[in-house]
Amino acid sequence: MKNKLKTTIDYILIGVIGFLPIALIFQIVIYVERFLKDFVLLVHGKYENPLVTIVLFAAAVALLAYFGRLLKHDRAHLLYYLESLIQRIPVIGSIYRVTRKLLRLFLTTEESPVREVVYVEYPKDGMWVPAYVTNRIGDCYILYVPTSPNPTSGFTVMVHASKVIKSNLNIEEVSSFVISVGVDYAKPGDVETLYK
Repeated sequence: MKNKLKTTIDYILIGVIGFLPIALIFQIVIYVERFLKDFVLLVHGKYENPLVTIVLFAAAVALLAYFGRLLKHDRAHLLYYLESLIQRIPVIGSIYRVTRKLLRLFLTTEESPVREVVYVEYPKDGMWVPAYVTNRIGDCYILYVPTSPNPTSGFTVMVHASKVIKSNLNIEEVSSFVISVGVDYAKPGDVETLYK
């Protein structure tokens, strides 16, 4: 009974951690939509002039874009102080740092080894799974292996470079493959490479 309860609690915690990034994105989208809607209604209610409303709406969108540009280049000083405050909070600081690294990992536009996708034999020889290369330490690959149908509920493994085979898939194609439970496989030619 105790093991079942522990297993259930583990599943709940893993589910919460897997759901948090999705909930965070939805909250941000809803907040920005409400902010812009309230802003337009406030301005339009005061001026009742469509031209003023359009100009102020465009200014608000431009301000958000400018703020996003500052964030992308780490030049937003207010955010810097807010981040340093968040990072001092014990549990929340750790979650924030990991979430930020993950977002940079998947949303970065520059080419880096972290953008690689490989195949690794897991859980045993002869069974291949696609994995994201999240880090390299010498000849050791640190891989994130997404699981179906929710790629955010995967696991991390460390393997030697000789145990991986490079894939022609990109991150979006692997995510689509995992979410579709293998139905959407963009590069079927990779199978020949795996089973030579």
